[in-house]
Amino acid sequence: MRAIWKGAITFGLVNVPVSLYSATESHDVKLHQVHDADGGRIRYQRKCEVCGEVVPYEHIDKAYTEGETTVVLTEEDLDSLPAERSREIDVLEFVPSDQLDPLMFEGAYYLSPNSASTKSYVLLRRTLEETERTAIVSFALRQKTRLGALRVKDDVLVLQTMLWPDEVRAADFPALDEKVRISAKELEMSSALVSSFEADFDPEAHHDDYQEQLRTLIEAKIEQGEAIDTEATFGGTEEEPAEVLDLMEALRRSVEETRAKRASSGESTDSKSSGSSSKKSPAKKSTAKKTTKKSA
Repeated sequence: MRAIWKGAITFGLVNVPVSLYSATESHDVKLHQVHDADGGRIRYQRKCEVCGEVVPYEHIDKAYTEGETTVVLTEEDLDSLPAERSREIDVLEFVPSDQLDPLMFEGAYYLSPNSASTKSYVLLRRTLEETERTAIVSFALRQKTRLGALRVKDDVLVLQTMLWPDEVRAADFPALDEKVRISAKELEMSSALVSSFEADFDPEAHHDDYQEQLRTLIEAKIEQGEAIDTEATFGGTEEEPAEVLDLMEALRRSVEETRAKRASSGESTDSKSSGSSSKKSPAKKSTAKKTTKKSA
């Protein structure tokens, strides 16, 4: 991996030199646009409205317009901002980890020690682990001041960028104000359905079906050409119209179907599932979604 930023975590008089690495990467199949008539590739040009010339990236600046006034901001202007020049990840406070709302999380970055001595890095990591706290930090990256959560994953410090509070929209939905009566039996059946799906989370058990099917489609078109038989490639895709069920009937059938599938595959129906049962959770989750859809 290549470091995208170097600086230091600071809290009090403690300084922890670190390098920042992107912790995630996209696995999506890269597609581009073409003309449907002849397959010619579609390209977008950065054309100036004044002179009509196509402008290369190195000659493009940013600007802010208010009314009739336009202020042009060059890269040198933006780099001169004090926040942009800062190379510090400044710890603001240490908070209980369970107080953080995942809705505020954005990108994730690994922080590696960036000095001959890793003692301060290990000390901070151990402190966060033993106190079960997350450090709320502020720092500047890519011409933006950011809020972040500094936490531990395995033996690595992870910096999770966060949205500012005013960037999280309120869930203002009139339907949430409606009075809904849930019977004890409905809650009992719903809890039983949840129990039948319980498992320890295993990330490796889940797959991006769309990307896998897209790769299969591309490979099939390479081998067979445009006259590809998608039904033969993927099997039948048409589904029968969903049967309309009331909520209790949908819950009852869902519980019975899940228990029957687990029994036929030799899985435990205990509330705590084993690791092997969690690997089968994608198939069971698909069934649950289908059944819930019928009850709508």
